Amino acid sequence: MTNRSITVVGLGSGDPDHLTLGVWRRLQDAERIFVRTARHPAMSLLHDNGIAYTSFDSLYEQHDSFPDVYKAIAEALIAEAGAGGQLLYAVPGHPMVAERTVSLLREQCPEAGIELIILGGESFLDQAFVSLGIDPIEGFALLDAADLQPSQLQPQLHTIIGQVYDSFTASDVKLALMERYPDDYEVVVGHALGVAGEQSIERVPLYELDRLSGYGNLSLIWVPRSEDAALRNRTFDRLHEIVSILRSPEGCPWDREQTHQSIRKNFIEELYEALEAIDNDDPDAMQEEFGDVILQVMLHSQMEEEAGAFSVYDVIQSLNEKLIFRHPHVFGSLSANDSEEALGNWEQMKAEEKRIKGTDADRKSVLDGIPPDLPALMKAYKLQKKAAKVGFDWNEIGPVLDKIEEELTELREAISCGEREQQASELGDLLFAVVNASRFIQADPEEALTRTNKKFRSRFLYIEEQLRISGKNFDQTDLTEMDRWWEEAKHQS
Repeated sequence: MTNRSITVVGLGSGDPDHLTLGVWRRLQDAERIFVRTARHPAMSLLHDNGIAYTSFDSLYEQHDSFPDVYKAIAEALIAEAGAGGQLLYAVPGHPMVAERTVSLLREQCPEAGIELIILGGESFLDQAFVSLGIDPIEGFALLDAADLQPSQLQPQLHTIIGQVYDSFTASDVKLALMERYPDDYEVVVGHALGVAGEQSIERVPLYELDRLSGYGNLSLIWVPRSEDAALRNRTFDRLHEIVSILRSPEGCPWDREQTHQSIRKNFIEELYEALEAIDNDDPDAMQEEFGDVILQVMLHSQMEEEAGAFSVYDVIQSLNEKLIFRHPHVFGSLSANDSEEALGNWEQMKAEEKRIKGTDADRKSVLDGIPPDLPALMKAYKLQKKAAKVGFDWNEIGPVLDKIEEELTELREAISCGEREQQASELGDLLFAVVNASRFIQADPEEALTRTNKKFRSRFLYIEEQLRISGKNFDQTDLTEMDRWWEEAKHQS
């Protein structure tokens, strides 16, 4: 051992009887002892045997957050050891289990030229397994209450959440758990597990988790593992598993027969059904239709996984990387004060992405890159936007409106001539000119026409309703009467 060293020992899970013999001998022989906190049952051994120590409890009062406390403790220990000599640092539980100060020492001691020695100790996990009856071979996850994310939760594993110091932390844990578990799911709160006379175990529904008292530095929350299908069905991995089974030899004959081309139309239909749910502002329908769209992505990805090309996880990875790369104002050093600046960053990074991949070199025209099967109205909009980027555009809307009048005149002339092909051609020119106008007033033509279609349907349904009330059908009315009802519908909407 060098003249500048820190020996870290674990005080065990709580009860003094659980302190290891090796650690106890080190405590007896040490010249200088520091402890992260004196609020630990095993500290009674030091008091009873007259062993002096320095506690860092005062730092908890001096700082606003636990990370700041741990940073200050590590700095103080390195400063003490750096001045020369050997010191012992005692922490609750096991030094390598949920002990941030030790992690900081492992990072900083080599650079400071200080030897770091870590000895074991019984962790709170040992007593959790015994007191709660958990067999870790069934699978378990140890998570930090201070940084708990719903994405970390796996219902098929026992989940032990440590560092639950107070009811505020318990409240944060509850909110994270509710993302994956029902509100009434039973969870277990353990206090001072293994400490004689202090141990407490309470089983409560999840929604009551932050209503309990007694949380402290020896508290944990256990979420028992479950094979409940409803919980598994809330995971993406289960969806991937189901689609894989459907496509397997033991799966569904229909699903096995499908190819990219055979279900291509399904993808389009599901997208439009999802759009309809959005337009109707129907959350229940959205939930169902979004799922149908995701299923199409899963099926196409599964086909490629079977061919060895890529899996849906590759799809997700590339999407995540794209989103991060194209949002430098969120994940990088750039800034964006409004949506226009954000869009500018997106377009800039999109162009950079193409340059890196070399995709621009494969394109012979600035109009390349537009999917050929887009609806014609949407395709016209995108063609015009691409042309406008290189300056092929009017500077103001006046000439655009003149162009609409010009195309309308040409359509009238074509209609008077009676040539159907010419009429269709002129109608297309008129529609293209109208799309140009939509760009200048910043109105997406597809969305604008969708709103008009919806408006037409609503007013026509009013006419049908008036016919029903009058006891008539369409053969018993005329355009004048229907037009009157149409005007009534306009004034009601």
